Amino acid sequence: MHTASQAQQQVRLIVLLGVLVAFGPLSIDMYLPALPAIAADLAAPVARIQLTIGSFLAGFCGGMLLYGPLSDRYGRRPVLLTGLSLYVLASLACAAAQTAEQLIALRVLQAMGGGAATVMARTIVRDAFPLSEASHVLTLMQQITMIAPLLAPLLGGWLLLLAGWRSLFLLLALLGAVSLALVVWQLPESHPPSARSDITLGKAFRAYGHLLQHLATMGYSLALGLSFGAMFAYITGSPFVYIQYFGVAAQHYGYLFGLNIVAIVLFSQLNRHLLRRHAIDSLLQWQCGVVAVAGLALWLLGAHSLWLTVLPLLFSVGMTGSIGPNAMARLLQLHADRAGAVMALAVSGQFGCGMLASALVASLFDGSPHAMNLLVMACGVAAWLSLQLIRFSRKPT
Repeated sequence: MHTASQAQQQVRLIVLLGVLVAFGPLSIDMYLPALPAIAADLAAPVARIQLTIGSFLAGFCGGMLLYGPLSDRYGRRPVLLTGLSLYVLASLACAAAQTAEQLIALRVLQAMGGGAATVMARTIVRDAFPLSEASHVLTLMQQITMIAPLLAPLLGGWLLLLAGWRSLFLLLALLGAVSLALVVWQLPESHPPSARSDITLGKAFRAYGHLLQHLATMGYSLALGLSFGAMFAYITGSPFVYIQYFGVAAQHYGYLFGLNIVAIVLFSQLNRHLLRRHAIDSLLQWQCGVVAVAGLALWLLGAHSLWLTVLPLLFSVGMTGSIGPNAMARLLQLHADRAGAVMALAVSGQFGCGMLASALVASLFDGSPHAMNLLVMACGVAAWLSLQLIRFSRKPT
């Protein structure tokens, strides 16, 4: 009976952590169908509105680098509650934005709040589960998280049609408030005072520098970040490529976007089974290779038709749901004593690569799929090459 109760508690914890990780994808994917409408309503160029994605990713990166060491020193719960409160307030302010510049700045604050949920949820995995189970737990969380981006663009497209783009940010504020309440009532502190460090932010940033000098840490972080960059090149470019270039209706964009989420879930489920028989490093080599090949196919063929764009993206985007948990599990194994710091560094680097890819797509966008396809391909190939550096320098531990 006691064992069954513990199992139920673990399931509830995994579900809650998966919901917290979902703040990133929810905050981006729900308003993707509205990007052309926001540009028109705020009388702003398309490239300016695309920067609201890059600014969100910038806020994510900056916040996460602070949250890791802060949580190692003061605990996970205070950082999480503060971040969620900021997220709710910033989402309400986004709904009231009157210019593109205001929206860009407010998205930074919204991301800094949401970033606490994303990085703390993954760090709590280290506190609450054995290291040997980290990859399985992170994969389960990934599958729960994927419900959000599967539904978000569909919900966003129809809500845009019924109530306008500002209603999307009001809904995000409501979701943030509900999550804040769940954390208050359901999530106890997982990092007790006896396990906390007295690290300062200065020491933490020096520690980040030491982590980056570790070749394996660099390789796994780059594979994680660059595969994520490929996905954000797609996220930034696809609303305009699908809706304006290929003529897909805004309320139907979510169906095409949802295909990629289904692919992420399916590949994640496959990853869980393969982990029982294969080493994580071997799986990462294969998974990054798939992203690279799919990116090359997209670059060569994607501009010719909608489906020659959609099909390679199923593999480029779909594999991120496996690469992420596997790379994070290896990083936790390498740096078990600095879980908060290494997760903050890895996830901030992940969103940093996404920010750069997003900004490049926005700056190179010419109304065609070429910028998106080029960046998806380049990030995929670079992710695979980053693992080869580890492989040929020394065997990963």
